[in-house]
Amino acid sequence: MTADPLRIRRARRADSSELTRIAHAAKRFWGYPEELIRLWAADLTVTPDFVVDHDTYCAVKRSQVVGFYALSGERTTRELEHLWVDPKHIGSGVGRALFDHLLAHLRRAGVTRLTIASDPNAEGFYRRVGARRVGTVPSRPAGRHLPLLELRVRPAGPLNES
Repeated sequence: MTADPLRIRRARRADSSELTRIAHAAKRFWGYPEELIRLWAADLTVTPDFVVDHDTYCAVKRSQVVGFYALSGERTTRELEHLWVDPKHIGSGVGRALFDHLLAHLRRAGVTRLTIASDPNAEGFYRRVGARRVGTVPSRPAGRHLPLLELRVRPAGPLNES
């Protein structure tokens, strides 16, 4: 029996509540207390307008959204606004598939630099896919800082490299 294939598609306005659910569930997966989840609620909420205004893609198994990413920025620099995987699918390759899709998307758009204000628990993942720490950025509550990572995006090469 083969595993259900994962496909990645552009997110739609109607996906926003499921994307929000995944972001909240993934943040809870790391054991943060509910008072912090409430503090971060606005940052973890994906509105229909956000989906329309940002490059937002979701990973789907069968008909269920199991993860997503969203980007902001323009020209040659983008910022990763979201990359979340439903906790039931963490460790199954969904995050890596989303990141591979993200890189291909950036290359097609001519982007050369991606910045990531990472949750501390996700820093290892981003470093494994090639990002490097370039500093920190303030977060909430006061006194908390997030790792700031950067990934230099190599341009797409010729189709038939030998």
